[in-house]
Amino acid sequence: QVQLVESGGGLVQAGGSLRLACAASGRTFRGYGMGWFRQAPGKEREFVARIGCSGDNPYYADTVRGRFTISRDNAKKTVYLQMNSLKPGDTADYYCAASLACDPVSSYLYWGRGTQVTVSS
Repeated sequence: QVQLVESGGGLVQAGGSLRLACAASGRTFRGYGMGWFRQAPGKEREFVARIGCSGDNPYYADTVRGRFTISRDNAKKTVYLQMNSLKPGDTADYYCAASLACDPVSSYLYWGRGTQVTVSS
């Protein structure tokens, strides 16, 4: 079983930055594709970014491309989401997720409990 724990959320003004981290347990972290998702109040879960198991093929939603950067450190079993130029529309609960596929499009089987990001205008 894989456990994921997010951290780094908080309150920030528009235009500011935050870095989220997702720490993973388990012996096979380097074999997992990882993704970040978010869910705003009253809305459906939304894809934000993903990265391959070796740190390759980062991909972003159009709404965050150019502002957010996903990265991973397999030695530390941690995935990061650097968020710059934050907008009020980025306000949401942010979740990390793991897939058994190296470069998944879907099929994320393991999820963290989330960390809240609030961007004030």
